[in-house]
Amino acid sequence: MSKGYRLSASTGIHKGDREYQQDQVILLSHKRVSGCVLAVLADGMGGRSGGRKASDQVMMTAKQLFERYAPETDDAGATLMQLVREAHTVIKLTAISAEEEPHSTVAAFLINPAGDCHWAHSGDSRIYHFHAGKLVKRSKDHSYVQTLVDRGEITEEQATVHPKSNILVGCLGTESEPPVDVHLIPQLRAGDVLMACSDGVWHYFSNAEIGSVLASLSAREATQFLIEKARSRGRGGGDNLSLVIVKLEPLDS
Repeated sequence: MSKGYRLSASTGIHKGDREYQQDQVILLSHKRVSGCVLAVLADGMGGRSGGRKASDQVMMTAKQLFERYAPETDDAGATLMQLVREAHTVIKLTAISAEEEPHSTVAAFLINPAGDCHWAHSGDSRIYHFHAGKLVKRSKDHSYVQTLVDRGEITEEQATVHPKSNILVGCLGTESEPPVDVHLIPQLRAGDVLMACSDGVWHYFSNAEIGSVLASLSAREATQFLIEKARSRGRGGGDNLSLVIVKLEPLDS
C-alpha cells in the first residue's frame, strides 16, 4: 500500500465474572482485496442460550455479507446497514424457538483499501476513533442514560455509575426496528486507531485513558492491558468483555 501506513490489529474476549460468554468479536480480511477489513462485535442478551444465539447470528450474517462484498463497486455504508437489518431479522426469527428473548448489540467498522472507513452500531457497544492518542469521535450509545446526558440532566461521568446504566433503548432482536447510527471517516491516516468494544470494557475507562493506552501500546498489548485492567476494576463483578483494535502504523516505524 502506498498510503503511508500499515494495519496492525488484535481482538480480545473474556468471560469476565459471568458464568457464560455472550459477547462475540471477529476481524475479517477480505479474501480477494488486500487492505479491506471488517471488524464486528456483538454483545448478546437474553438468557444463557438466547444471548449467545443472538451474537452468533450477527457474526454469521457479517461473514456472509463480507464474502459477497466488492470494495470497488459496493457501498460500505449500505453493506453495514444491511448487516444490522438482516441480523435483526434473523434474531427475531430465532426468538420463536429460544427459551428467552435473544437480543444483541452490534458495533461494526469496515475499512476500504482506498482508506475510507465506515461504521455502524446499535445498542451500547461502542466504536472509537483516536488519532495520536486524542479522541476524534466515538459512537453514541442507544441507552437510557445517554438520553439523560443528551438532555443535560447528568454528565458522562455520572452516566457510567448510574443505577440504570445497563438499560438500552434499542438493539437487535426487539419488536421495533433497531436504531442504527452510521459514520464515515473519509480518509484514514497514519496514527489513527479504531476500536470497537462491549460495555464490559468501556465502562471502566475514560476516553483519555483509552487514548493513552492505544497510543503507547501495540494492538495486541493494548487488548491484553484493557482486558486485565477492566477485570481488576470490576472487582469480581465484571461483565463479558470483548474488543477489537485496528492501528494504522506509519510505514517507517
